[in-house]
Amino acid sequence: MYATISKVLEKFMSKASIYKYGFNLSPMYRRSTGRIYEVSDDLLSVKVRIKLTYKNSNYVGSIFGGSLFSATDPIFMIQLLNILDSNYVVWDKAATIKFKRPARENCYVDFIFTWDEIEQIKKDVATKNEIDLIKNIAITNKDKSVVFAQVSKTIYIANKEYYKQKRRTK
Repeated sequence: MYATISKVLEKFMSKASIYKYGFNLSPMYRRSTGRIYEVSDDLLSVKVRIKLTYKNSNYVGSIFGGSLFSATDPIFMIQLLNILDSNYVVWDKAATIKFKRPARENCYVDFIFTWDEIEQIKKDVATKNEIDLIKNIAITNKDKSVVFAQVSKTIYIANKEYYKQKRRTK
């Protein structure tokens, strides 16, 4: 459904705007309390803010760990789906979060890919048909001087034809 809506909106808006507003208006993402506040035109950079509010504060007054995790969960996968062309399958495969200290202030996360990484992904998938990409990010304060949590995401990326064939044989 979201992919279909995006295709229609691409006639009127940039991919970066669709990405930002699509996430921020999506009921599933709104419940995380995270908000995307900046997206680069090439979608290689996405910045998220998680405000400390009554909606996500826990018993001791810090941001509920589930809010921190869910605000980071879908970003890399959807980012890659929009950067790579339709010849690729992209899925979240695994994720871990390690809490470092209580988040008693607004939190920030930068999701970054480089063109070199994208080209390497394409080369690896062309060679191996499927790969697991591991991306690590930090949930920090605004000036990046305090780390509240570390998140590690494993993203499965495959050649679409290979993926379809693999699914048929299982």
